[in-house]
Amino acid sequence: MITRRSSFAGILGAGFDAVAAACRSRAEKPDLFLGRIPFWREGDPPMDTIVGDELDGRLYTDLSNLRGESPLTPISRFYIRSRASHLLPPAEDWNIRVRSGRRSFFLAAAALVRAAKPMGAHVLECAGNTRAAHFGMIGATDWTGVSVADVLDEFQITGNVLVSGFDVYREASRSSSAGASWIFPDYSLRQSAAFFATHMGSQPLTRDHGAPVRLVVPGWYGCCCIKWVNAIEESGEKMRATSQMIEYAQRTNQAGVPRLASEYRPASIDLAAMPVRVEKWRIGGQVQYRIVGVAWGGAAPVKSLLISFGPDDQYVPVVQVQPAAGFRAIWSHWWKPLHRGVYQIQLRPSDASIQARRMNPGYYTRLVEISEN
Repeated sequence: MITRRSSFAGILGAGFDAVAAACRSRAEKPDLFLGRIPFWREGDPPMDTIVGDELDGRLYTDLSNLRGESPLTPISRFYIRSRASHLLPPAEDWNIRVRSGRRSFFLAAAALVRAAKPMGAHVLECAGNTRAAHFGMIGATDWTGVSVADVLDEFQITGNVLVSGFDVYREASRSSSAGASWIFPDYSLRQSAAFFATHMGSQPLTRDHGAPVRLVVPGWYGCCCIKWVNAIEESGEKMRATSQMIEYAQRTNQAGVPRLASEYRPASIDLAAMPVRVEKWRIGGQVQYRIVGVAWGGAAPVKSLLISFGPDDQYVPVVQVQPAAGFRAIWSHWWKPLHRGVYQIQLRPSDASIQARRMNPGYYTRLVEISEN
């Protein structure tokens, strides 16, 4: 049963930092970190470790150590939704088929590597990111690559653009459908500053992360960020949605399952936020809890958030919100529950007009059990 909180939220609203500072001034009772409280009733998959193979291969990123001074994820721990096929051709000989109207070309992956430039830090999140895997299908890193706009201009591609990736596997999958491809209006790729990535965090892409070339569409779900890119084609208005678009229609907030690719909305990520760890402290002789979390998605910088600890609890301002590379922000909040029990931690935008189609209904809600107060 989810417990309720009392008017202690008013104290937090007035600024818990002042209370904590007063407690810290008592030299006879120094601050003491007591450990972390695990989230309640989530899955138990191995974290930061590759499991499974081919389409059923996964790596879930452990976000619990995320800090403002080092918010980027090393490539060795960056999440993997599907691993490389055992049939994947060697990267050294990789060519991308390009079709513009009736003309066809081949673009060598090696040429993209030579032309690659820093593209900045961006978040990638799987549309199937869930509590069962501790929301571990998300990460932020620095990327290097070539602007999609430059490639479209070079080959005079306009209108809708089909980007496909190698997707033939030795073994049949138990959980996924083959057919990695997505059709985009060219203006969506341009407006989002999409790029063909060759490196993550200054290191060449690994096979499991899409080497030698993957598409990255900043601000869109990972299902659109095609790995092992092997085709870029001009596409007509009447093209049917690809199998990947159909599979992820619901998860990318489409209106049903559109038949035509041109009817799909941008698969963009709204503002989202969630806790990544709960720290237990003794401050001035009293037990306090510090909630640390991350915010991402949306179009604007995040300067403030609201937090609640139960379905009937009022939302109060998060104490500290700081910008972070790749993510929108790293945030933290001091909290003193009045009762033992299970609490429900949920975030909302401070501005109710900001779209948050997953966050507002509680998709990123996490539970924590407090055994002492």
